[in-house]
Amino acid sequence: MRWIDRTIIVTTGRKVELIDITDDVLRIAKESDLKVADITLFSPHTTTALIINENEKGLVEDIEDAIKSFVYSQGAYRHDLIDDNAASHIAGSLLGSCLNLIFKEKDIFLGSWQRIFLVELDGPRSRKVMVRMSGE
Repeated sequence: MRWIDRTIIVTTGRKVELIDITDDVLRIAKESDLKVADITLFSPHTTTALIINENEKGLVEDIEDAIKSFVYSQGAYRHDLIDDNAASHIAGSLLGSCLNLIFKEKDIFLGSWQRIFLVELDGPRSRKVMVRMSGE
């Protein structure tokens, strides 16, 4: 068993934003000399998330709007007295910061329309996504 660790740097432009990182993950996977691997993606930020969904413009905007209406419109949060970003932390907790993928024969197993997104919840900022491949 071998491990390959890489980092994807993402610069975000809005408070809430979905950024497709599928091609970055695929590039890292294909550049490896592994034939079969598990891929773990991890965002080391409490105000981001990682999700898999379809990259259709209207749907991406719907997801961004849903996050804003569900979490950001709930009123005052206690943490806002310290940092004014409680909603970002709450959304990140609900969405999650880690994904696991399967890699075989130079490809990542995703459904026909599935793409990998970093979800910015407190932007704009510079963000990291850690990529660990473990396999042979």
